[in-house]
Amino acid sequence: MNNILYSVRKKVYSFKTNAGTTASILALLICWASSTQAQSQQVKSPLQLADQYFAAGEYYTAANLYEQYLNPSKKQIGVSEFPLNIKGKRMSGTHANVSRTEVLFKQAESYRLANYWREAAASYRKCAENNPSQYTDAIYWCAVCERSLAHYDTAWQMVQQYLSSDGDHTQYKDAAEKELQTLLFIRQQLSRPDSILVKTQKLNAPNSNEKGLFAAAHIGGDQFLITSTQPDSLLVAGVNPYHSHLFYATLNDGGLQEMFPADILRTTPITNQGAATISADGNYLYFSQWKKENARLPDAQGKTISSIYYASRQNTGWSAPALLPSVNINGYSSKQPFCSTDGKYLFFASDRPGGSGGFDIWYASLKNDGTTDEPVNVGSAINTSADEQAPFYHTSSSQLVFSSNGRLGMGGYDLFAATGNETTWKPAENLGYPVNSSRDDIYFFAPEKTTLLSNAIFSSDRGEGCCLETYNIKKAPKSKRLAGVVRDCQANSILAHAEVILKDAAGQTWKTSTNSDGKYIFDLGNNNHESLAFAIKKELYLDTTASSKIDSIDESDLLTDKLTNADLCMQKKPEEKPEEKIVIKAEDVVTVYFDFDRSILKPDATNKLDSIYNVLVENPAATIQISGYTDGLGSVAYNNTLSDRRARACADYLIKKGIEATRVSFVSFGKCCPIEMEIINGRDNPDGRSRNRRALINVKND
Repeated sequence: MNNILYSVRKKVYSFKTNAGTTASILALLICWASSTQAQSQQVKSPLQLADQYFAAGEYYTAANLYEQYLNPSKKQIGVSEFPLNIKGKRMSGTHANVSRTEVLFKQAESYRLANYWREAAASYRKCAENNPSQYTDAIYWCAVCERSLAHYDTAWQMVQQYLSSDGDHTQYKDAAEKELQTLLFIRQQLSRPDSILVKTQKLNAPNSNEKGLFAAAHIGGDQFLITSTQPDSLLVAGVNPYHSHLFYATLNDGGLQEMFPADILRTTPITNQGAATISADGNYLYFSQWKKENARLPDAQGKTISSIYYASRQNTGWSAPALLPSVNINGYSSKQPFCSTDGKYLFFASDRPGGSGGFDIWYASLKNDGTTDEPVNVGSAINTSADEQAPFYHTSSSQLVFSSNGRLGMGGYDLFAATGNETTWKPAENLGYPVNSSRDDIYFFAPEKTTLLSNAIFSSDRGEGCCLETYNIKKAPKSKRLAGVVRDCQANSILAHAEVILKDAAGQTWKTSTNSDGKYIFDLGNNNHESLAFAIKKELYLDTTASSKIDSIDESDLLTDKLTNADLCMQKKPEEKPEEKIVIKAEDVVTVYFDFDRSILKPDATNKLDSIYNVLVENPAATIQISGYTDGLGSVAYNNTLSDRRARACADYLIKKGIEATRVSFVSFGKCCPIEMEIINGRDNPDGRSRNRRALINVKND
């Protein structure tokens, strides 16, 4: 990427605009072009001017001038109306020293470098058709353009055609082999089953289609700093009047609205500003500022240099910006700063010495005065010999997101993520389709304390607009499947046909039975469930409860995470003794027990209640008070309700048998006041839990 910040390679003055803004843009460009020509001592042909604009990086203007040279009689929007020849002279479509195909190739290059893929592909194709032996490389570049247009089958055929070509004009064979790998990667990505979980949508914003809108930097709440290209109010002779500026914007209703210029001063009138970030305490603002050295036409040459500036917060806005010490090195570029939300580091991209090649990701510790310590390269796990740019660090998940053209991807710049910190990182992973496209994808933001792709923002030129625009991405969580085994506690043998009940803190319940291998499986959907608890029942075994304990998670399936729970075990019931008749006296306190998550009276409970009924009949003045309790599993609210149902069940039983309701009172205590420990030495105690699921009946003989 030759431009320093990756902002607007497709120039705004390409006239991709509406009727209301075309006139103003044309007028501004006429002034600019006229002032440029006034510097020349003689009228130049469209071909000469095209070469100059190409050298200056004004690729779309160059492409139109090449078209004027190739087809002088054809009136073109933005070309015949573009007064580059102030005498109105038309130049011949041929030249003694330049072939028509050579000019056509220059035009194709201009369109490609301006990201006008469709026009570039058409011009490259004509070159290959006109002179296939001399312009074999046009086939390769045409394939690249077709891939950028998402014409993947056509691109594949053209790369194969290029690789099978003979001759001296196949200098891109290594690049073509890589292009095949890119196309294979694209095929694999397009077939990913988890792409159905991801939704991407361009954010609505005023004029983003014509002026670009990118590098959203979060300020707080729904407020962002955003970068867009706007015409300067003051024209400078021979200088492109369109530069990037910073704006404040509000994110709401799927769009960036209420945009107004940020009150940040540029150090010179012909510089660009963009890709800002604000320190965690809100006291310092950092941004990129860049311009091309020797930027005036017609002799524009030189290198585009970017530097990072910073400003401190003041009562009326921001202080005058100053170069950030340590981060900037004379003659090299530093750009795209990002402050980590923990306030510790400033990440940025730079081609400074000491890197892996091209632009690398660096970081520097932040000081209290807004300056930094000496920068440190994040290392070869992130950086390649090509370009890595636009770092974003998601503190809560310890993931560094960045854009790279040096790794296998879908073409152009892809977004990657690597888990780690400072210089210790796991291998970076491509964020995949549809986050990435066959165009350039860059500038990422995700809120803290969320999963990385649950509700993120990024920039891409995948649309039909002139430049980078801002997109929202939302990825639904994968489904979860919980599986495990039930065993006999003593024999450690598997238990088939055991009833397994799973319940979350909100009261949602799943039921299944173990198969012949003692295995159970629950499909939990894609919601998060807290405090999962088991209840297990089987004939000849004591009812068992346990909290879930995940031993392992298999994330290899792209749609479903497979969770394995620790083995559950059940105790056999002790041998039953002959049932003895229960005799309850008036002074006794009677305890009845309940199954997990149940308020239904068991036979043992009804026997006790029948005995209490007899006491109440024999003692007409006696009354009873019933207290309901639960074990410690489940939420407070749910357990309060469950303990109330248990107390009511006892009361209703006695009232239905004929005891007056005025003699019966009850109260519920939820999981209060356990009589047995439910966790012993860090392990669940199911017997203790079963004794806490109870109701106490106190007979009062007043």
